[in-house]
Amino acid sequence: MPAFSFEALDAQGQTRKGVLEADTARAARSQLRAQALVPLAVQAVGESAGSGAAQARGWGRPVFGSAALAIWTRQLAGLLASGLPLERALTALADEAENERQHHLVALLRAEVNAGSTFARALQQHPREFSDIYCAVIGAGEHSGNLALVLERLADDLEERQALQAKLIGAALYPAIVTVVAILIVLFLVSYVVPQVAGVFAGTKRQLPLLTVAMLGISSFVRAWGLWLGAALGLGLLAGRWALTIDTLRTRFDAFWLRLPLLGRLARGYNAARFASTLAMLAGAGVPILKALQAAAETLHNRALRADALDALVMVREGAPLATALAQKKRFPGLLPMFARLGEQTGQLPLMLERAATQFSAEVQRRALQLATLLEPLLIVTMGVVVMLIVLAVLQPIIELNQFMK
Repeated sequence: MPAFSFEALDAQGQTRKGVLEADTARAARSQLRAQALVPLAVQAVGESAGSGAAQARGWGRPVFGSAALAIWTRQLAGLLASGLPLERALTALADEAENERQHHLVALLRAEVNAGSTFARALQQHPREFSDIYCAVIGAGEHSGNLALVLERLADDLEERQALQAKLIGAALYPAIVTVVAILIVLFLVSYVVPQVAGVFAGTKRQLPLLTVAMLGISSFVRAWGLWLGAALGLGLLAGRWALTIDTLRTRFDAFWLRLPLLGRLARGYNAARFASTLAMLAGAGVPILKALQAAAETLHNRALRADALDALVMVREGAPLATALAQKKRFPGLLPMFARLGEQTGQLPLMLERAATQFSAEVQRRALQLATLLEPLLIVTMGVVVMLIVLAVLQPIIELNQFMK
């Protein structure tokens, strides 16, 4: 039964808003009048969601953030595991929604399920909120009859992925802040403090020290060309970002990124963890291996690794074992085909892939923390050296003038 959002007046003249189910908009108005409400506006939730989706393609934001989606998935899994039918579980989640947009979205899902659609098909109507992988896992759970268990695994995967991203961001946050603050301090000293000192000694007609002269040259250059350099840098970043929208250039850039000494290993480990985790979840949910490989490849941010995964998919389609296909692609860590081979030999491929994903995640976290620990003192020392040179450039003329006066 379709869902309709409404705005109506009650007997006290207060405005009331909500969502109800009815066959038509006319039937929805009749229900409101039966409840002693005067309907002001009645609109199908699908229509409002469609306009919201159009807005979301611009500058809007999804109804569910990554954290909210994981919580919602776990709540739905808990309700289904307790024995509630899917329709009643969706009703409960719609009633407990945090905001009106979530309420409308869940009400629309419930209406589509009541109309005879599968839950996976209902989710596919909202691609901005629910990815293809999410819908594929839900469809596999419905087909196997273990929707609650599949939802629980899906929530675990979402939470683990968020935890890994949060730790990586946390490891990079402090070095980034130190770098920005250091650049701002140096620019202030070079563009303001150094010229002030130079003005003081301009009338002494004494030759300034070499370090002071060099610092004054840098200061003059920054003051004259700093804005132009900043604008050129900004345009260069925009041009680089546009160039990365071209598939060929993006693939070459991603392949080069994987060859970097430290960052390349982090990128390989992160993408391998995501690939193995997604493949384990889909295979464990009963999704055919070819479809699971296709979906897992689409989760890879690195285009070079994605191309390798799709090549491995072609080899598996032609009859090659998964481990052999992955072993042919040297960009993937060697641990991944090893675990895949063990899984194929023991008949526990999802379990082995999940263990591989766990090991990759732990390795990425360890390396990220090591890199952040190494960068912090290096940035502080570099900043200290630069500030020391600026201070020496300022103090040297003062010291020489003091000695001359004596």
